[in-house]
Amino acid sequence: MSKTAIFPGSFDPITIGHESIVLRSLAIFDKVIVAVGYNANKNAFFSIEKRMDMIKKTFAHEPRVEVISYEGLTVDLCNRLNVNFIIRGLRTSADFEFERAIGQVNRAMFPHIETAFLLTAPEHAHVNSTIIRDIILHKGNPSQFMPSALNISDYITE
Repeated sequence: MSKTAIFPGSFDPITIGHESIVLRSLAIFDKVIVAVGYNANKNAFFSIEKRMDMIKKTFAHEPRVEVISYEGLTVDLCNRLNVNFIIRGLRTSADFEFERAIGQVNRAMFPHIETAFLLTAPEHAHVNSTIIRDIILHKGNPSQFMPSALNISDYITE
């Protein structure tokens, strides 16, 4: 029986931390679906199409990674796709408290869905999408914080 997991997030943009979590997840799961969430309450920096393209380029060499977009609850997506595992990366104790609460609510609603927490590699703990967006907005070079397969200038329109 194949084990598939969903790694949900906004990925606005994808970081080296996200990349590391996906690659490490492949040691546990047979397939990882990177699910780019659409949130009407957030103003995305990059379009959903650009975010998906960045992720596809990042994992072009890895056939066990699939990239999709979705709206709504992640647990509903899991049920639609018949996936029983959600992957979440943890950088800080605040991340843990937030993600733990969501994981427990998800489990209360759908006991067959497990949340697997992976600790961010120490060298990536300071990296997040908000910081990368700020670097881009101020005309800096965020490449050291993004997957090496990407050239951020391919995604920025002035």
